[in-house]
Amino acid sequence: MAPAPDSIRSTVENYVRSVAKGTTDEILALYAPGATVEDPVGTPVRTTDEELREFYSVLESLDQTGEVITVKIAGNTAAFLFRLVTHLGEQDIVMEVIDVMTFDDDARITGMKAYWNQEDMQTVPAG
Repeated sequence: MAPAPDSIRSTVENYVRSVAKGTTDEILALYAPGATVEDPVGTPVRTTDEELREFYSVLESLDQTGEVITVKIAGNTAAFLFRLVTHLGEQDIVMEVIDVMTFDDDARITGMKAYWNQEDMQTVPAG
């Protein structure tokens, strides 16, 4: 049985908020045991807790904001577009990413694939 769409939407929103402003532990708490991360698609899939912790830990020191733009849910899968802004003094790096996630019955993430590339990063004056 798939989790309720509202539960999936809540996990997505918590994920984007945690990636932008949270801790590694807050992000990892959204994942089910044995979850996989391919970010970006085409890079090696991260499959262990240690790999996930190493991947997300680089975000903790960044000054960022995140915003979910749209979420589409079908069964136990969500595809969503979000904007992540990294504040670097007088410049911001703006990136829009499409993530596709699968979820377990408790709306915890079992798999994540992020669709983006370097050309998707835009440097703009801080504002």
